Amino acid sequence: MVDLKILDREIGPGYPPYIIAELSANHNGSLDRALELVVEAQKAGADAIKIQTYRPDTITLDCSAPIFKITEGLWKGRTLYELYESAYTPWEWHKPIFDRASELGITIFSSPFDRTAVDLLEDLNAPAYKIASFEAIDLPLIRYAASTRKPMIISTGMADMNEISEAIDAAREGGCEQLAILHCVSGYPAPAEDYNLRTITDMIERFGLVTGLSDHTLDNTTAIASIALGASIVEKHFTLDRSAGGPDDSFSLEPAQLGDLCTGARTAWCALGSVNYARKSSESGNTIFRRSLFVAEDMKPGDSFTPENLRSVRPGYGLPPKHYDSLIGRRIKVSANKGTPLTWEMVE
Repeated sequence: MVDLKILDREIGPGYPPYIIAELSANHNGSLDRALELVVEAQKAGADAIKIQTYRPDTITLDCSAPIFKITEGLWKGRTLYELYESAYTPWEWHKPIFDRASELGITIFSSPFDRTAVDLLEDLNAPAYKIASFEAIDLPLIRYAASTRKPMIISTGMADMNEISEAIDAAREGGCEQLAILHCVSGYPAPAEDYNLRTITDMIERFGLVTGLSDHTLDNTTAIASIALGASIVEKHFTLDRSAGGPDDSFSLEPAQLGDLCTGARTAWCALGSVNYARKSSESGNTIFRRSLFVAEDMKPGDSFTPENLRSVRPGYGLPPKHYDSLIGRRIKVSANKGTPLTWEMVE
């Protein structure tokens, strides 16, 4: 597995999880809100904030035919063009958003949805590219973004194994050398039981790439659990107010929740550690509270050890309890008062 490096941040199993706050359409048509989201993502501790680069005419057709209308879910009743017209990030906003992220020291990159979007992002010196789940089958787009030779992350929602393999091959053919994939369920929101997080382990073994999770559940449980299964990247939609009424607000994290995700995911990663049976530093002061063998009644030289005068109790200053059976019936060679920890020097 080849780790990724986006700007100066190493990403992979040996590093803390890389947390991406997805701004998506949560600017709700306001540049000021978009800039505030960048600020809040940085405050919450996210490694990166991600936007989406398209115009309605580069992602769909302005057409009201039935097949262009959404018939169920959050966006029922709207045409695709109407949805994307209300949700897109105007291209003239990109530079001020990128500039604000640079001022705050938080990484920013984007999902391009066509070649012109890649060209715009190249002009802004985007450090990486994210291919959205719905575009994972657009192999020409993947090859074009890969031709920049920037790190690339591909979301795999709805893609089967063959389609994931084709996307990976397209990225490699295009020139991408630093590639990651994200397990994803493209439901908005998605129930936790749809995520089948054990798929992450299989993806790591099958494809040999840095692997993460694009999480559309409503809380952080699924995302944090994914760390234990090897996820190195977590992406979550991010908003200022879940009740604000925007296209993606209702299934996005608010600032406090994003902060909890950043803390929880990194704590989970630290807790994984490595295989280690040695005594830990936090345990060192507690060894005295383990059980050991003590004289339980006053004894004089020559007395035999019995269940009444030899006990396994706390604290741990005497011989280990594993020697109890072999000591019963043997004799003590010194006087010992009740409460004396037993040592080998006391035994005949």
